[in-house]
Amino acid sequence: MATATDRKASVATTARKGSLASSAVALTESGAVRSSTRYSDEEWRSFILQVEDSLSISNTSYPCPAIGSPAFAKTIDHTLLKLDARAVQFDDLCAEARRDGFATVCVRPQHVHKCVVDLKGSGIKVASVVGFHEGAQDLYYKMQETKQALQAGAEELDIVLNYEELKAGLFASVYNELATLRLQAPHPILLKLIIETSQLEHSEVIAACTMAAAAKFDFVKTSTGFNGHGAREEDVRLMVACCEKLAVGSKSGRKMQVKASGGIKTIEDAVKMLEAGASRLGTSGGVWIVKEGRESIEQSRGQPSVYERRGSRPALATRLFTDY
Repeated sequence: MATATDRKASVATTARKGSLASSAVALTESGAVRSSTRYSDEEWRSFILQVEDSLSISNTSYPCPAIGSPAFAKTIDHTLLKLDARAVQFDDLCAEARRDGFATVCVRPQHVHKCVVDLKGSGIKVASVVGFHEGAQDLYYKMQETKQALQAGAEELDIVLNYEELKAGLFASVYNELATLRLQAPHPILLKLIIETSQLEHSEVIAACTMAAAAKFDFVKTSTGFNGHGAREEDVRLMVACCEKLAVGSKSGRKMQVKASGGIKTIEDAVKMLEAGASRLGTSGGVWIVKEGRESIEQSRGQPSVYERRGSRPALATRLFTDY
């Protein structure tokens, strides 16, 4: 026969399980981010399964800014992450961003200061990457890169998920890293978590989004562009569905956004990602995309295009080093 102590323990356990089963959405509530191991791996697994079981992925088209408009250009992070990029290339990057009105330029930490100086007074922000491109660096290394980028003037950070830990089910460790970096880079610094969808299963994408929301990240991002396939419509839609689900029912109504990155080379690619629900695009081809948008407008008006035909533009090879 169960003792009074046993019955109390049973009630406590049942209450604990019920709390876990109903609290996945509450992870995104406003409040202090905790850098400790907030929940055990098993508890995280319970949260993630709850989100996965309740997802509804939409196939409808989300609103896309008018092609050729300033709002369309503001969806683009103009990106240069090649290891052998020269100083003059960053001057060009910033000049292009000024001319076309992109949201940011995205560069490695050592190039942030130069870009901040080049873009002074433009209103265009400088984004930097942390843990690029494998994400396997330890937390201390990522904290040092974060410090370097912030001290140089970065206002947005694209942080690579340690997806090997995620795949191994080490959810508490993954969350601890994300929460620590969020504490180091509080709002209004904008944080994007690069989850590298090419390396993840469907359920692992959901896990990454769940922990990013709990750590108060602002965006989840598809890819580094350096490992496997880049952005795909189905991945963007899954991530958007996760962000929407995790925001539903929260008192703050806070919702992460989605950045599509990797392989976005044409105006058609860009529109497809935006209509799938992305609100930011990471690409080294922003100049060409904007030109194609303007060209399509001119053609629709019956005007001769002053821009290069698509067939004349160079291929956009995604490499760690420049192809000469």
